Amino acid sequence: MRKRRNDMRLRGRKGIRESLESQQDIVILEPKEYRGRWSELFGNDRPIYIELGMGKGQFISGMSAKYPEVNFIGMDMYDELVRRASEKVRAIWGEQEPQSVRLALGNIEMIEEFFAPGEVERIYLNFSDPWPKAKHGRRRLTHPRFLDKYIKLLNEKGEIHFKTDSRDLFQFSLNSFAASGLQMSNISLSLHANGINEDHVMTEYESKFVGQGMPIHRCEVIVGEAALRNYHEHKMDNF
Repeated sequence: MRKRRNDMRLRGRKGIRESLESQQDIVILEPKEYRGRWSELFGNDRPIYIELGMGKGQFISGMSAKYPEVNFIGMDMYDELVRRASEKVRAIWGEQEPQSVRLALGNIEMIEEFFAPGEVERIYLNFSDPWPKAKHGRRRLTHPRFLDKYIKLLNEKGEIHFKTDSRDLFQFSLNSFAASGLQMSNISLSLHANGINEDHVMTEYESKFVGQGMPIHRCEVIVGEAALRNYHEHKMDNF
C-alpha cells in the first residue's frame, strides 16, 4: 500500500514558515481564530466547502477557479504542503486576487475547534491516507469518530464527497457511512471508466492513478436535512 505522506520530507525546510507568514491574504496559520467567522473573513455569505488533507493543492486551487461563487478552504497539517498549495493557487489565479480560497494549517483531529456547527456546506475527502493496518482504523478520515465531527459542522445542505484509489478504504468507508445512518449517492467503483470525467477537478494522486489505469472510487454522502429532502425529491422524480 502506498504511503501518502513522508513526515521527515515535509518538515524542517528552511524558509517555509516565513513564506507562509508572508501570505496572509490566502494562508491561515491559526484557524481557531476564525471559528464561526469564516464568512466574515471571506466578506460574503457564500457556501463554504472545505478539503481535509489537501496535499499539494491541485484540487482546491482548481475548484476555487472553476466555482468562484463558492468559498473554498483547503486544510493540511504540514507547513510544506500548505506552501506548495499556495503556489498552485497563485499559478491558477494569475494576476487575479484569489478572493474565494484560503489555505489553513491545521490537524483534522481538531476540526471542531476550527469550524462552528453548521458553518460548512461541503467536505471533500480526497485520497486520504488509507491506514491499511486494522489497528490504525480509527485514524482513517471516514471512521465514525470523524464522521461525528463532520456531521456537527455541516449545515442543512451539508454533504461529504469522498474519493480514493484504495478498494479496502472504500469498502471500509461505505460501511462506516452506513453504520452512521448516512445516505449515500452517486457511488462509483471507477469514476473515469469511460474516459476522464471533465466535471471533476482531479487531485495530484488522481491524475497519477488514472494515468496508470487504476480505478478511482467515489461516492457522495448526504448529511443535511435540506440535502436529504432534495435527494429524495429528485429520486422520486426519476421514477
